[in-house]
Amino acid sequence: MQNDKIVVGLDIGTTKVCALVGRRNEFGKLEVLGMGKAVSEGVVRGIVSNIDKTVEAIKKAISQAEEQAKINIGVVNVGIAGQHIKSLQHNGSITRQVTDDEITVEDVNRLTNDMYRLVTPPGSEIIHVMPQEYKVDYEEGIVDPVGMSGVRLEGNFHIITAQSNAINNINKCVARAGLEVEQLILEPLASSMSVLSDEEKEAGVALVDIGGGTTDLAIFKDNIIRHTAVLPFGGNIITSDIKQGCMVMQNQAEQLKVKFGRAIADEASENEIVSIPGLRDRTPKEISIKNLAYIIEARMEEIVELVYAEIVRSGYANSLAGGIVITGGGAQLQNLVQLVEYITGMDTRIGYPNEHLGRSKVDAVKGPMYATSVGLVLAGYQPLDQRVERYNNVEEQVYNKPAAETRNPSGNNGGGLLQKIKGFLSDDID
Repeated sequence: MQNDKIVVGLDIGTTKVCALVGRRNEFGKLEVLGMGKAVSEGVVRGIVSNIDKTVEAIKKAISQAEEQAKINIGVVNVGIAGQHIKSLQHNGSITRQVTDDEITVEDVNRLTNDMYRLVTPPGSEIIHVMPQEYKVDYEEGIVDPVGMSGVRLEGNFHIITAQSNAINNINKCVARAGLEVEQLILEPLASSMSVLSDEEKEAGVALVDIGGGTTDLAIFKDNIIRHTAVLPFGGNIITSDIKQGCMVMQNQAEQLKVKFGRAIADEASENEIVSIPGLRDRTPKEISIKNLAYIIEARMEEIVELVYAEIVRSGYANSLAGGIVITGGGAQLQNLVQLVEYITGMDTRIGYPNEHLGRSKVDAVKGPMYATSVGLVLAGYQPLDQRVERYNNVEEQVYNKPAAETRNPSGNNGGGLLQKIKGFLSDDID
């Protein structure tokens, strides 16, 4: 992939719309050229609920990114999330005609493309087809069947679907903002590209992305995506709890959560008090940090328990040597790692998108809340599954061979008459 290629990621989230402009440097690291951010008022729990407000936020974020990066943006990679996201496992197969020939990239792609023709529930579409393992003539556990001999090729696929209306609304917002969608990518998959290492994916790891409106889950094992889920709870529901429990304004509740919030109440001091300005002609309100922590802990326990139940339901709870990686804006909550480890009994760390970042104009992108945005940019340089990149390289090698080598790979001069006829035909076309 050329280093001078510029990719733009557009994260349409519940709390913010973020546009990130990036380019790979000579060391293969992502250099952030510009970033734009706008408050997202038209998105609820990952789903666009107000077209006009979302379009305005996209335009504002894109304008800031263009000004900082000094480029004109026309094409973007967009993330999608929401409770409507569903995943399922499906098995498919094809029967090949020739047994002597090796299984080719075309055979594998034909099997994968067949998965996109599956009948889905009304109002839903397939957005990702992720290969798991293959079978060749009933021989199981094959990760890459290209080059093997066999008649029957089977594959197990992880298929991710989304509501057609949700997809159409995102496309409509992007189009009205004067942009074109290059790829529509599930947000936890994008986040995984920016914060997970290959070793973690190989050993088994659960990525938990706690956003404003949703909490996204992606489970990897043996470098393959095994399970995905989107839960309809995020940081905003904690803010609402603080607003009701402490009787404060929404923006005050958000500031309390960000500046003083803790996920474990026992870690908060009983003597610490925060004074909040009162409404007009009213005295300031005093908030106990301890009580604030109790409110946050109750909701965070619920979210973590839902995530753990989903991990157990996937069947990989006992196979994740890499434990849990938390990212997203909600990962910045103090003592969250300890709470997750206490509830799940699994090793936990905060996921920062630093590993893939080079020198950048914007230091803020190194925080976990920009993991999805960085991942959307990285998706422009590498596929979600490493095997796809390998297959594409094979195709390029086949199609980019010198003409003589492609015509006559054996090296002899047989078939001369046929080659002359082809030559005359090509001259006529020219």
